[in-house]
Amino acid sequence: MIWNLARRQLGSQYKRTALGRLWSLLNPLASIAIYSLVFGLVMRGGVGVAPGTNSGITSFAVWIAIGVIAWGYLSGSIMSGMNSLTSNTALLTKVYFPRWVLLVAEMVANTINHLPEIGILIVLVLLVGGPGVLPLVPLLLGVVLLTGLFATGVGLTLSLGMVYFRDLSYLWGIFNQIWLYISGIVFPLTLLVSVQNDLYEKGWELNGEPIPLAQIARLNPAQLYVEAYRSILYDFSAPSLGVWLGCLAWAVLALAVGILVFRKHSARIVEAL
Repeated sequence: MIWNLARRQLGSQYKRTALGRLWSLLNPLASIAIYSLVFGLVMRGGVGVAPGTNSGITSFAVWIAIGVIAWGYLSGSIMSGMNSLTSNTALLTKVYFPRWVLLVAEMVANTINHLPEIGILIVLVLLVGGPGVLPLVPLLLGVVLLTGLFATGVGLTLSLGMVYFRDLSYLWGIFNQIWLYISGIVFPLTLLVSVQNDLYEKGWELNGEPIPLAQIARLNPAQLYVEAYRSILYDFSAPSLGVWLGCLAWAVLALAVGILVFRKHSARIVEAL
């Protein structure tokens, strides 16, 4: 049932469009071009990234492309999971089946859409950095799995919230924009060090020390997953043990909370819809 629902989602996503599934690639490419232009050219004096550790890549466009693709998968999976119940009201009211199947089907469809994007990134870094990334591809699939599990857990919780509180979609849209910029997607988090020092000079402090904005930002789960993507695709190195453990911990925590919440409240979904 999960596979059939995922196929239905994949088949209907770009139905009756002239370019069809090409839109799944053109949308992130457009975002990459815009962010590269704004942050790489207009703000060139304030934005820069260090060369890849083992790859020697120095392209800001490649660095930002990896972040945008990784963020698109994480954010898009959470959004589609959040709407998986409310967008299938007719199906839910006609026949009984485990409600979580709808959300998992959305995650499967999003992951299938994500794989061609990963393929394009691999080809891109092969061209600019050489074949050093190839041995790390299995690790990249592990990062994709952990990212998907985290998104599934968050989606389980938010999907129930959407059933009872429809304003959640608008609130999440606002939060999502903020989350994008504090996750190191379009500029390195090292820039926050200069920001916290500037604030310290203006009197903003915490126990006599600068407010640790960079350290706080690194607790962000999205930043961890994006860092894992970039370690493999930009640096050509395995993510550190701390990054692996952080990604695993967030995935397990989000999934555990999502399952507990879903089990407790899913029985009344049809009534609430």
